Amino acid sequence: MKTNNLKNCSIVVTVIILTYLMPKLKSQNMTIDSSAFCDPETGLCTPASLSKAVGTVEFRDDVEIIYVGDPMCSWCWGISPALNRLQVAAHRNGISYRILLGGLRPGGGEPWNQKFKDFLRHHWEEVSQRSGQPFGNDLFERDQFDYDTEPACRAVVAARTLKPEVEARFFELVQHYFYVRNQDPKKETFYQPICRELQLDYGEFLLLFNSDVVKETTQREFQINRQWGVTGYPTVILRKGNELTAIARGYAEFEEMWSRVESLIKND
Repeated sequence: MKTNNLKNCSIVVTVIILTYLMPKLKSQNMTIDSSAFCDPETGLCTPASLSKAVGTVEFRDDVEIIYVGDPMCSWCWGISPALNRLQVAAHRNGISYRILLGGLRPGGGEPWNQKFKDFLRHHWEEVSQRSGQPFGNDLFERDQFDYDTEPACRAVVAARTLKPEVEARFFELVQHYFYVRNQDPKKETFYQPICRELQLDYGEFLLLFNSDVVKETTQREFQINRQWGVTGYPTVILRKGNELTAIARGYAEFEEMWSRVESLIKND
């Protein structure tokens, strides 16, 4: 990739960062035990805490749907078909749709022992039963695996920077390759077939994936959603100007999310 393209990416990422900064969610925050990791009743996966904070800026007076999620959040895989429909409905009605990377377990660190494997296997079964989404089981045959979600999130930021229109599909393919094929998103080669399918230049993608600017953007997005008061993934937000309202906290069907969108817009 040419040097000036990477400089241009820095400008694009700066714009993205500024666009994401806004006040906290209007609705009351849910209290979730961080040790629970994922809750089968609410359909929420709880993120790890971060210490850094970021500033805020004002939004322009418009409307958009913001999906806060992590490619390695199992309930985010469960809600994926409903989000596909939500994105289509939003675009048909002139509403922007975007993704903000959550950062479920940046840095990983959970011991890969039988207890964690059994928990994860049971949890994936719960998500599959409720959502109908497929899951593989080969992951549990591995002797070692670090559940670090930062690389998968950073890959989505890199893909967005390279080709914004493929972001949502890239996110979904990362989920598929992890949850169904049980491949490791921490490995660079994980993304080669995804880039091929979406006609992304794999060399340019890797330059962005490993660049400081994309790493910094990914970390800022982790910090921003926590500053908003997002306590679990998936969270889906309707933004009207500087006002944020959650239309889903955890697993939800398309119909209930879209009903809330229409209700909030009608109340303008």
